[in-house]
Amino acid sequence: MDYITVKQAAEKWGVSNRRVRILCAEGRIGGLVRKGRSYLIPADTLKPIDRRSLRGKEIPERYAALFASVDELKSERGRRRPLTEGELKRLRDEFLVEFTYNSNAIEGNTLTLQETALALEGVTIDQKPLKDHLEAIGHRDAFLYVCSLVSDNVSVSERIIKEIHSLVLMNRPEDKGIYRRIPVTIMGAFHEPPQPYLVPVQMENIVRELAADRRHILETCAVFHLNFEGVHPFIDGNGRTGRLILNLMLMQAGYPPINVKFADRRRYYDCFDSYYRNGDASPMIAMVCEYAKERLSQYLKIL
Repeated sequence: MDYITVKQAAEKWGVSNRRVRILCAEGRIGGLVRKGRSYLIPADTLKPIDRRSLRGKEIPERYAALFASVDELKSERGRRRPLTEGELKRLRDEFLVEFTYNSNAIEGNTLTLQETALALEGVTIDQKPLKDHLEAIGHRDAFLYVCSLVSDNVSVSERIIKEIHSLVLMNRPEDKGIYRRIPVTIMGAFHEPPQPYLVPVQMENIVRELAADRRHILETCAVFHLNFEGVHPFIDGNGRTGRLILNLMLMQAGYPPINVKFADRRRYYDCFDSYYRNGDASPMIAMVCEYAKERLSQYLKIL
């Protein structure tokens, strides 16, 4: 392993030598080697986050290291040379295709990744239903709308949730943006969504609680996603809408959007069972963090 000195770390991170020594003394730098009064720091170590940025947040000890590992990558991305508008658009367009494919595939859409890319360009795929094409287009429009909400710094509200759902369900005009009026069950799931007359009340509650949430945003958005899918407020399109809202919350906090993979759908479903069977949100929190680290690492590799 390659190591750097305290002075080299200070220059790399843009802080004083004294600050680096404090971080070393506090045990906040992994893989540290101490030789007498000197420290050797692994060369690939990221700058530990400034804890002042988390002041006022309630962070359980069990998640502290996990959140810190994501936030260190996020901070490192912020210190690097920014990408140009053209580069950002290219990365966003590539992500959009993969996100649309995976999110729709989880819900049963039959378009492949390549077919999804073609459908978003306006190409009709032979022998594939019109519904699948419209779902791809609707999801694209909903994600672009989410990006505009981030730019305008618009908070999550019931109105915003319904507007995102209206774009997702563009092929179902009679159901889009309307809370369900009939009972539903989620096949194979432990949890049974509430009766329709409870949906407006429960949606109002989870949105109100979101505004007052003081947890770390990675925990907040993971738990909100679990609760939103538990309410299952719409007759269809809940999964796609929920994952778009999850990304809206992450992007507003300066994180990249994440892409829950179709290949990981079994693990994704198990996160809900863990929460509703055992009251344990940690599997979903871990999954969100892993995807966020994956996306941040991709950015850093490019930069």
